[in-house]
Amino acid sequence: MNGKTLTWSDNPAARTRKRLALLVAVVALIAATVGLPGTAAHASAQPHSSGVTLTIPVVAPFTGVDAALGPIYETACLAATQQINADGGVLGHQINCKTVDTRGDPADAVPAVGQMYATTKNIAFVIGCTSDEASTVVPVFGSNKTVSFCMTGESEFDAVKFPYFFRLVPPDAADAVAMVAIAKNKGYKKIALAFGNDAGSQTFVAPAEAAIAKAGNMTIVSNQTLDINATTFQSEAQAIVAAKPQAIMMEALGAAGVALLSEVYQLNGKKMIPIIGTSAMIDPTFFAGITKAVGLQNFIKNFDADNQVSTGNTPAYPLFSKLVMAQAGKVKGIGNVATLLQAPGMVHLYDAINIAALAMVMSGSTSGSVYKNDILTITAGAPGATVVSSYTAGVAALKAHKKIQYLGVGGTYHFDAFHTSFGAFEDMHYTAAGTTVNAGTLNAALLNSLKAF
Repeated sequence: MNGKTLTWSDNPAARTRKRLALLVAVVALIAATVGLPGTAAHASAQPHSSGVTLTIPVVAPFTGVDAALGPIYETACLAATQQINADGGVLGHQINCKTVDTRGDPADAVPAVGQMYATTKNIAFVIGCTSDEASTVVPVFGSNKTVSFCMTGESEFDAVKFPYFFRLVPPDAADAVAMVAIAKNKGYKKIALAFGNDAGSQTFVAPAEAAIAKAGNMTIVSNQTLDINATTFQSEAQAIVAAKPQAIMMEALGAAGVALLSEVYQLNGKKMIPIIGTSAMIDPTFFAGITKAVGLQNFIKNFDADNQVSTGNTPAYPLFSKLVMAQAGKVKGIGNVATLLQAPGMVHLYDAINIAALAMVMSGSTSGSVYKNDILTITAGAPGATVVSSYTAGVAALKAHKKIQYLGVGGTYHFDAFHTSFGAFEDMHYTAAGTTVNAGTLNAALLNSLKAF
């Protein structure tokens, strides 16, 4: 396989306009052809009959190269709903979780979601929807009046408003800037880029290039696009090693990341080149594979990943940790669940489920068109609001006719006009046990100085 350098338009604004135009076209097409009016369109728009079980579809890759993501999101769903159901459910409804496999491919995601609506009548809301498929499925959710909490960083959602769409993670552009900030803090000047050719990974490349250019004293010495279905990356590894970078910024999920770094390690005289990964690379499957290939200490001394600050010190954390650990052995593809306690998908989707459930209780309705605005009320808070950190406490406060604000595992959430909420970034390190620790919060002024968006 030959190494490839990604070719981009010279005009970032033009790229954005093209992607926005594509998203608008997708909205129109899907609303016209996949909305399933008269059947699925009413599945989540209408109030649900008393006592029926509600379903949270986990729409994400469970197979394919990004298959590691779906099981994390499913575990978050099981953890949150365990406590909600123990407390009597939502307005008398128990809740279950249902997996919907997108295979990490937009072409597969749309029919999978169409099948979901055709076979699932009592949808509470949807979670998952990664950068691999969000641009094609979010319009479907909207046309069906289904609230969605998505793990996408695609830039399209920075500028197009979807009333039923919420995300509790940063745009990939901000994520990429955080990676460059880590490199700058460590004094790295010669950077290699290595990102998968999947849609979710490619969204980081242009923002990373722009941030490196703004850094002033950094240069990209190698820029590799990885075929995530390949099993060897000899050409790409040779190009990276020959360029002599001080660090590799990357996202390549599944076996691809392990294969590339293993070959770089061998070609570099069995010496690790420091890695700066995206938050998605905080993944137990990747950790197990790479530590076996290059050695535990070699890896943990040379790996950083950006993540949103999640200290484990919030009032919500003890219950969250207990519930997540209770899911051990329940989800295929999940090894040591303790390694996921600071994974973005685990933290923020757990919080999202609690927020949505409390919004239903506040509004007195399980219909997305009714309760979606209360999501904003609960997260923003109001003067004199009671701060709650669990579904149990939130319901008790609401029954006492109190206003509430949710303070979750990920802290507080403040949604902008496009329903995006994210906080400060941290530099994450792995421990020998496969868990992660915060090596330091990234300076906001530095992040702002590197932004090109």
